[in-house]
Amino acid sequence: MRSTLPCRLTALAPGPAATVETRLQRPDDFVDLAEFARQDKKRHVHIDIRYATCNNFIGRPVAGYKANKCLLTQAAARAAIQVIDRLSPFGLTLRFLDAYRPQRAVEDFIAWMNKPDEDEMKAAFYPDIDKRHLIRDGYLAARSSHSRGSAMDVVIAPIIGAAGQDLDFGTPYDYFGPESHPSYPALTAQQKANRLLLRTLMVQAGFRSIETEWWHFQLAEEPYPATYFDFPIE
Repeated sequence: MRSTLPCRLTALAPGPAATVETRLQRPDDFVDLAEFARQDKKRHVHIDIRYATCNNFIGRPVAGYKANKCLLTQAAARAAIQVIDRLSPFGLTLRFLDAYRPQRAVEDFIAWMNKPDEDEMKAAFYPDIDKRHLIRDGYLAARSSHSRGSAMDVVIAPIIGAAGQDLDFGTPYDYFGPESHPSYPALTAQQKANRLLLRTLMVQAGFRSIETEWWHFQLAEEPYPATYFDFPIE
């Protein structure tokens, strides 16, 4: 689903060269998840890549996100499909909010962090956080696991239903604060159960979670553990 929020489009200057090992070409084993998931059977997969829209903590499309596509390594895609197949009998599926992230998008995040006047999304995404400290506090990173192609941000959603009718996880996606930590205690029983369900299914499929974001998972045995890619999503 595309955001209906007002969108401030800004011309993005090329960022500085990445200080990590990067590759500019898309490897053959990177797949479009929506297409890959339907190769052998009809599966319902929801793709809502927020950084290709204005509905994100910056408030505009992020550098390198030129299409609403979920790109992943085949290994990560196969593992995610295991979760989708386990949810399907219950009328549920995964909604993918981010997957492969170009290195230029990471650099765009860092450039935005250093622009204190660009804070129109603060109330919605980081009301109690100084955005200059997002890396220090563990919410952003100069080297993102997403850029290796085997990490994803997901929620559980009904297969059929209005857009946005995801299970209740207690906070919105990309909400920066302790409320988004998977173990945050001040949640309802249902919110805790939904977080536990998502985490259990993803871990059983071979993913690792992190302690700052309930929605983030990365493949434990990823094929490119030391490589960061920078081809655009288009």
